[in-house]
Amino acid sequence: MSLDPDLARFIADVEAKRGRPVWEVTIPEARAQMRALRVDSVRPEDVVPVGDVTDVLLDDLPARVYRPAVVDGPVPTVVYLHGGGWFRGDIDTHDQVVRRLVRDTGAVHVSVGYRLAPEDPWPAAPDDAVRAVRWVADRLADLGGSEVLAVAGDSAGGNLAAIATQELRGEVDIAAQLLIYPATDLLGHHPSKDEFASGFLLSRAMTDWINTQYFSGVAPAPGDWRHSPLHGDLAGLPPAVVATAECDLLRDEGEAYAAALSAAGVRVDVVRHAGMIHGFMDQGHVSPAAAAATRDVNRRFAEMLASVS
Repeated sequence: MSLDPDLARFIADVEAKRGRPVWEVTIPEARAQMRALRVDSVRPEDVVPVGDVTDVLLDDLPARVYRPAVVDGPVPTVVYLHGGGWFRGDIDTHDQVVRRLVRDTGAVHVSVGYRLAPEDPWPAAPDDAVRAVRWVADRLADLGGSEVLAVAGDSAGGNLAAIATQELRGEVDIAAQLLIYPATDLLGHHPSKDEFASGFLLSRAMTDWINTQYFSGVAPAPGDWRHSPLHGDLAGLPPAVVATAECDLLRDEGEAYAAALSAAGVRVDVVRHAGMIHGFMDQGHVSPAAAAATRDVNRRFAEMLASVS
């Protein structure tokens, strides 16, 4: 393991400013912490330019439609589901991540704000992810213009993207999926959960607390995979790009999902980014290596979209 030195400094700075851990502050305070890091600190001159950005309502869910700067005919449409542990994050906190994807893929992206725990515990988030994909699928002609629909997400959003793809198999034609350091096995154990249990921003104590918030008194039935897509039926799913970070406690379950997809006959492009931590897709401003890893993820997804278009 060789943690990127720029990210090591970033971790130390964030931890020093954060003070109390997330489980010792209120939910609104925890959400405000994320906005401060991902929204309030972004200077206007650093906002990644795209062609057009429009806020819409997806039924009762907030959503944001991003169109690329250069459009030469119909392009794919991607539903993007943000991370944040199912209890925080929104279309604002992931605005820059989506803008980079739009710039690098040339596809229309629809970023969706789903219901959050603990106010709306599981399975509200996967339910919203599924209806969001259905909503976009019914409007492809007005969005990207082509029939190519893909799903994408990071962390908790990667979990939801994987779940929606499985649940809509046979109903909605999803051509590709991008899963960025996804949570795929919430209740299972993987070695990286011990190896990176603390000291890398996302900690084991934090994920245990997050799971408590996410389920918030709800007890999933035995065998219900809609919180842990690793245990679903993976046959016949669309090709996937699965990106993991070397220094991330979710690394092994993300790579286990990629291996399970491949074993089920699904085409998978899986990449582990050396020296990276969870959340590197929004850490390029502090780490050139994270910026390069982000460009690599986006390039791989662009190539997959091209291959299915």
